[in-house]
Parts: sequence; structure tokens; C-alpha cells
Amino acid sequence: MRYDFDEVIERRNTLSSKWDNVKRLFGSDDVLPFWVADMDFRIPQPVIDAVTRRIAHPIFGYTRVSDETIGAVVDRLESKYGWKVAPESVVITPGVVPAVNAAVRAYVEEGGAVVVQSPAYPPFWATGPNNKVRTVSNLLRFEGGRYEVDFDALEKDFTESRAKALILCSPHNPVGRVWSRDELTKMGEIALRAGAVVISDEIHCELVLKGHKHIPFASISPEFEANSVTCFAPSKTFNLAGMHCSVAIIPDEGMRKRFNDARSGMQGTPAFLAIIAMEAAFRHGDEWLEQVLEYIEGNVEFLLKYFEERIPAIKPVRPEGTYLVWLDCRGLGIDDPKELQRFFNEKAKVGMNAGYTFGPGGEGFMRMNIGCPRSLLEQGLKRIEEAVSRL
Repeated sequence: MRYDFDEVIERRNTLSSKWDNVKRLFGSDDVLPFWVADMDFRIPQPVIDAVTRRIAHPIFGYTRVSDETIGAVVDRLESKYGWKVAPESVVITPGVVPAVNAAVRAYVEEGGAVVVQSPAYPPFWATGPNNKVRTVSNLLRFEGGRYEVDFDALEKDFTESRAKALILCSPHNPVGRVWSRDELTKMGEIALRAGAVVISDEIHCELVLKGHKHIPFASISPEFEANSVTCFAPSKTFNLAGMHCSVAIIPDEGMRKRFNDARSGMQGTPAFLAIIAMEAAFRHGDEWLEQVLEYIEGNVEFLLKYFEERIPAIKPVRPEGTYLVWLDCRGLGIDDPKELQRFFNEKAKVGMNAGYTFGPGGEGFMRMNIGCPRSLLEQGLKRIEEAVSRL
């Protein structure tokens, strides 16, 4: 089946967080939203078919997670990455953010610390107050238009804070890095020396662009596998964010028990339609995924060329993965991060995520979601171009 990602699908009045919150978040109804990470694309037809078949049954009762669903997860990891995971290692969770919070609660004592690599996905910062621990910022280095890990600083952060967990984002949101095996190995070895668990958010793992390869952190060595929780989901890959179904891979039995104890009474099984959608996506979504990746690649190239030729004051960081682009807006000369946010909201009428909300190192940047038809992307870029020309 050939999918048409140029099709503009009206999402207003569908309870869409992205589109129906525009006035509340950005101040007016005429702002184009390029913020929260879901795509404006039709989802894979096999997922629609699977959900439709189940909806035809007139009873929506409690649902169990079947061996077939677990098998779809296990098979996916082996076919994509050669990572063989035992079925008992698979824990189905109602979202990656709840799973990350459960892991922090499980492995970090109250009053302890967790390391977050900044700039970072904003909910990572909330894991501290949510679980009565401290979040310690390990600032990524930005050199030559590319982000890298400062390994010396990471080791120092663990030593000084005595943190017992690292939240790893791989691929990284918002900076778009797909970490290499060598980088992952160095981070894992530092964590082992510190006696710290690695909580690896790999939700964007299948949205990797040409020339790059995702490597599951836990697949690198038995030691890493026994000292980590790997969280991922079909939500970003297959545009199923509203389904709230995800996976935690925890091979170590003791760690798995602590994880389940930490979330007991607070996290249940995802809704039955979410489980069905996840299994269908993992089993039958690759035709759609291949096409959407090609389209996203086109959007990336279109955006990079547009900024270079028409808005050179803003310098996008070329993403290696995800459909999120980290924009370096420091060349605009707007030093106040909130004033920069207001500029895009009120002058450009383009709603994006403000860089300062991603923590230290995010000031002067904006995050743009380009998982949309190219005509909408072009419209947004034209608005930015016109607003910048008036500065």
C-alpha cells in the first residue's frame, strides 16, 4: 500500500493535544503547531484494521496481555537489532514516562540523585520531585553544530552527586543524536563504576535517519543488560501516542521485581485497544514505516535548505534520528528565552517547544516537530522567515 503523507488531515475538534490546545498554549487560534511529538500523518492501515475488528465486538472488558503480544515485542527486538530478549524480561507499561518514573523510584533512594543529560526532554526533570530525589544535570557539549557527551564531566557528576541512576535518551530528544556504540559503552562503563542503573529511553529507536544506526544500550554486553531498564513504545514510530502503551525490558529478575513493586497500585495494564494497536504495528507496520522515514528525510532536507538560504540567522542542528529539529536561534539577538518564545508565538505565529524548558543548555533554542505534510512545514517556515525579516 502506498501512503500519501502530503495529505493534510484536519485534526481540530478531535481532542488533539497538538491542535485543540493552540489558543490555550500559544495565545491565539491562528498559530500553527509544531510542538508536541506526534505526527500529522495517517497511521498504518494494519493498525486501523486490527482496532476496527476489535471495536466490532460489543463488550469492552478487562484485558490481559497475551503471549502473542509479548512475542511481537521479542520478535521485533531480534529482527531489528539482533537482540534476543527472554519473554519474561518484557513488562508492558502505560507509557514511557510512567515507566521512567517507576524506575527512578525503584532504584534511587529518597534523597538520592539521578543524572539527566541536558538539554533533556522536560519530563525527565520532573522525575526528581516526583520521587523525592535530586536531578543532576550533565551538560552535553555543543561543538561544530553537533552534540557530544562530556565523559569527564559525567564521571565527575556521578562522583560528586553519588547518583544511582542515569536517564539515557537514545536517540536523544531534543538534540537528535543517535549515540554510537563507543559512546554508549563509555556511558555504561561510567555508570557501572558509579554503581548506577541506566534507565534508557529508546522511544525514538526506529526513527533513525540514513547513515545512522540505533543500538539498544542493553544489547552491548551482559553487564549492561543486567544493569539497565530499556523503555520503548510504538507511539513515536507508528504515530500512536494517544494509545499509551509501552514496553520496559528488564532482564535482571531482581531489578524487574523492584520495578514492579515501585509501580504497584499506580500503573495498570494499558487499555485493550492500545495493546492491539501495538501488536499490529510491530507485526505489520514496516511498509508504512519505510515510507514515513523517507518522507521525514525529505522534510529534514527541505528544512535545512530553507534555513540556510532564507533564514541564515537560525541554524538547525541536523538530526540523526527523530522527527524533531533543534533550532539554534541565538543569532536572532533575542537574549531573553521567554522573549524568544513570545517572538515565535506572537510574531511568527508558529508554536514550538521553547528551549529553556529542556533545562540547562536549552536557552536560545527552539524545538520544531516536522512530522507533518511538507505544505504545512513550508507554511510554518514562511511565517518564521517573514517574522525574522521584521526584526
